[in-house]
Amino acid sequence: MHILFYNYVEDVAPKREPFRAQHLDLLRDLERKGIVKMAGAFADPLDGAVIIFNTDDRSVVEAFVQEDPYVANGLVTTWRIRAWDVVIGAEG
Repeated sequence: MHILFYNYVEDVAPKREPFRAQHLDLLRDLERKGIVKMAGAFADPLDGAVIIFNTDDRSVVEAFVQEDPYVANGLVTTWRIRAWDVVIGAEG
């Protein structure tokens, strides 16, 4: 498993609207394929997000980042990927 962490630009909510549908479509497609398990933005403050990937292949996560319109359009200030060893909870 891998976790993708995003940090967002200030006041991201209105800035993300033009790209939100495409961003969510990418995530939903990966969810249907069993690759994305969970995804969501932090609340109060809305300053970042986390996406849980059900893959041991880091390149799958990197490919998502390269395709994500939030990244391409400068809404993500920084991102990082961490491998995650799940010891409690369903993996698939």
